[in-house]
Amino acid sequence: MLFSIALIIICGMTLGWLCKKVKLPSLIGMLLTGIVFGPHVLNLIDGSILAISADIRKIALIIILTRAGLGLDISGLKKIGRPAIMMCFVPASLELIGILLFAPRLLGLSMLESAVLGAVLAAVSPAVVVPRMVKLMEEGYGTKASIPQLILAGASVDDVYVIVLFTTFIGMLQGEGVSVMRFVNIPVSIVLGIIAGYLMGFLLSKFFEKVHMRDTAKILIVLSVSFILVAAEDALKTPITFSALIAIMFIGVSMQKFRNPVAKRLSVKYNKLWVGAEVFLFVLVGATVNVSYLGNVGIKALIVIILALIFRMLGVFFCLIKTELKSKERLFTMLAYTPKATVQAAIGGIPLSLGLACGDVVLTVAVLAIVLTAPLGAFMIDSTYKRFLEKNTLKC
Repeated sequence: MLFSIALIIICGMTLGWLCKKVKLPSLIGMLLTGIVFGPHVLNLIDGSILAISADIRKIALIIILTRAGLGLDISGLKKIGRPAIMMCFVPASLELIGILLFAPRLLGLSMLESAVLGAVLAAVSPAVVVPRMVKLMEEGYGTKASIPQLILAGASVDDVYVIVLFTTFIGMLQGEGVSVMRFVNIPVSIVLGIIAGYLMGFLLSKFFEKVHMRDTAKILIVLSVSFILVAAEDALKTPITFSALIAIMFIGVSMQKFRNPVAKRLSVKYNKLWVGAEVFLFVLVGATVNVSYLGNVGIKALIVIILALIFRMLGVFFCLIKTELKSKERLFTMLAYTPKATVQAAIGGIPLSLGLACGDVVLTVAVLAIVLTAPLGAFMIDSTYKRFLEKNTLKC
């Protein structure tokens, strides 16, 4: 295991650095590291690490969501209003509709199987989007129009919405029927997640005010609380649940309000944590890629993905109607809302593990979507934000 960890860190960071030198996103190098050293090519990553890969990726996601919450400007987001709410649901819904229209014809899936595929593909990747939006906020690009905040908040809720839809469609495909409570749970879980996170952030702020300790110790406590929230959500078997991912982000938002100096210091610490977490996240996502699958699905799967992305971008365009954003800013928002990676890697293999007939197709298309959109989306964000967004000298 130790050799595999060293391999992941050294080779992932090295290939990431080389990609940066040729003006490509570093995550491309990390994905390539995972693909090459993963079980489907050289098989150099220890099986014990791959067995806990999902948990490691979840830890990385927790780190970046907390970091996002510590830097999220809620006051700027409130000014946006309607578009902020629409961005949470409309783009994903339109992408799902696009897949329902084209997947049955091109991939030979039933409507319900296409709905499962759509729910897997329709989520935007927080692992790609969140760190880049945090970087934009730190550098002051687009913050005056609250563009990074809009994308950041929308992407977080978008994932919750899509995952609940995925669970519902999987249940229907297994013959469980339609559950109204699952659809009711979507907005309820988001609201409960906001409340839980905000309350936990308040309690942590008061605790840190009374009990003096090093910032490193505070980081460990916040991380532990985040892990407990995720475990609690997984353990709940009730019809109504709460979104742990939303709660984790709002811990940071709440700490900003009640203990701002501490929140700023912790944000710097989380930036350092992300350096290592990013390597593990994308290398292990790359390790899930079975290269042999990519040749099986052919051009038809690629067409479905591209058409679905067009529907998604149209959804973003509809959300931004009647806003004051300029054409370049709208185009940037549309491009920034396309990358896939984390959610697809996490749930893309579930239909296959359940023995569903569409399992191979769903996993293959999910992998192809990651390989295509994660590096391309990251590249588009990194290469356009300085030209498409205005820089605010007073950073938010």
